[in-house]
Amino acid sequence: MTIANESWMRFQRYMLQFDKINLALDISKVDFENEDFELLRERAIDALKLMQQLEKGEIANPDENRMVGHYWLRNSDLAPSKELKTAIDGTLDQINQFVQKVHSGDVEGVHGRFEKILIIGIGGSALGPQFVSASLEKPGLDPIKPFFFDNTDPDGMDQVLGHLGESLGKTLSIVISKSGGTKETRNGMLEAKQAYQKAGVDFSRHVVAITSEGSQLDKIAKEEAWLEIFPMWDWIGGRTSELSAVGLLPAALQGIDIRAMLEGAKDCDEATRSMDINSNPAALLAMMWHHCGSGKGDKAMVVLPYKDRLQLFSKYLQQLVMESLGKSKDLEGNTVEQGIAVYGNKGSTDQHAYIQQLRDGRNDFFATFIEVLKDRKGTSLEVERGVTSGDYLNGFFLGTRKALYDNKRDTITITIDEVSPRTIGILIALYERAVGLYASMIHINAYHQPGVEAGKKAAGEVIRRQVKILDYLMENPGTKYTVEALDQALGDHEVQEDIFKICQHLAANPSRGIQKEGGNSPSDVRFSFKG
Repeated sequence: MTIANESWMRFQRYMLQFDKINLALDISKVDFENEDFELLRERAIDALKLMQQLEKGEIANPDENRMVGHYWLRNSDLAPSKELKTAIDGTLDQINQFVQKVHSGDVEGVHGRFEKILIIGIGGSALGPQFVSASLEKPGLDPIKPFFFDNTDPDGMDQVLGHLGESLGKTLSIVISKSGGTKETRNGMLEAKQAYQKAGVDFSRHVVAITSEGSQLDKIAKEEAWLEIFPMWDWIGGRTSELSAVGLLPAALQGIDIRAMLEGAKDCDEATRSMDINSNPAALLAMMWHHCGSGKGDKAMVVLPYKDRLQLFSKYLQQLVMESLGKSKDLEGNTVEQGIAVYGNKGSTDQHAYIQQLRDGRNDFFATFIEVLKDRKGTSLEVERGVTSGDYLNGFFLGTRKALYDNKRDTITITIDEVSPRTIGILIALYERAVGLYASMIHINAYHQPGVEAGKKAAGEVIRRQVKILDYLMENPGTKYTVEALDQALGDHEVQEDIFKICQHLAANPSRGIQKEGGNSPSDVRFSFKG
């Protein structure tokens, strides 16, 4: 049998079509043997059994004593209690009723109907809404255009406010924070509030909250009589929150069919519960991740969607995959240092960026192509006889896939018919399930994020140190201090580097009143307060 025939036979065996969700998964270009597949099948079946317990409400996040219930969001009948089902259904009704009032003009800004929304959040509270918005936008047809504060960068917020211009009186802000204590979101809320006030607009008449009951944000929203408060629950993690109010409210306001998203996710969930591995695309994905990275994340995941609308998919998946799987300990507390690095942009742009390395450089990755069959609504111009721009995009996809495979690079291909609310819901659910299954296969907890909390704690210590430095310099105006002198005065030993970086940052912003003088060496530099 020729190599071409062998490839065709393997393709027929491992290119699997899942008709109910109009999705195909081709794993034929991953270099595994039948024996490898059977061993991974056993692991995947064990993981599916654990997933069944999770969906029934078993505590899946023991260090926080939390259930994990994002699967219930698209099928509330699966919720483990009547109270949870009522909460899920009630929130969806609340979203639909509020959106209808906004679109009809029954709820509007001081200058008229809302034309824009400013989404203030970070991590999953921004990445999911950004991905869905970019994937499903209809320029010129969407009733409301979204903008984002997704960081605590003042210049970035100024850029967004510049785009909003004089339209704040027609802009609805959505502040998203489960605890209400997330500093980036709190800062964005305060910056937005000041911008509204400068524009002579009452912030409270232009803002809603998505938060947990009793949180700091919940209290502020009630005290200031914000327009509405939508719930977040402790059994929904940020990276799996897109199909909760976090993602559904912004999407519905933009005019996206959120029921189609939920139905797509529900159908995908049903397909990915199957114990028949060949009928379960999420289990197959998890198995391929395991094989490609030897169950240790030895290779990065490069996501290559051949569709402009899906450009943010790899960014969305970075959080979902890396925050879920990047863990130092396994479930028994053993040091394992797990994770899968994720990066990507879009095809065919990537062919003019880093495909050269993927083809000829280090074989330290596996690629996932996202193929979208439908080019556009309507007919396309023939740029050559019988050939459209979309045909070229398809050609570049097939050519790149072949070039990688010919040089023994593992590739996976996911094929969908089109980018629609339904297919976006399917993709979200597919990867949520694959991440959960893979985590079980490698025996880690996918649903907590101790590294993120460690970073927040360290940042808090830096801020407290900065306040001490500012207070000390202001109490001694005009006196010039070296870093060592400040360290001695403050009693913060062994943090000289932090002191230098803090003072350098303060000195670069004239309004802070800190002046920097001295030579090139950090030990020669002196800082003082000039007022």
